[in-house]
Amino acid sequence: MGRTNPTYRDFLADYEGRWRDYRRALRHEAGADFERLFERARRHADAAGYANDPDRETLVLVSMLLAHETELRRLRERVAELEREAEGDTDGGPR
Repeated sequence: MGRTNPTYRDFLADYEGRWRDYRRALRHEAGADFERLFERARRHADAAGYANDPDRETLVLVSMLLAHETELRRLRERVAELEREAEGDTDGGPR
């Protein structure tokens, strides 16, 4: 990879560029969400590059999904923590 074949990071930048018109057509809030998808894909670029899979578009999507799963797990853990704290609140005061 690198000299003869574009790196995964090069592919990802090009792939994101192909979505530019779609991105521009989105409303502001959705556009920011769309940008975060590619930020998340970039977070897993090392693993995707290591996989060296010829189906790089799937690697992009799996990287995005993995980032979503990580965020969901973090949020579930936080909700469980808050629920435990709320159950422990026995003084009847405001939360």
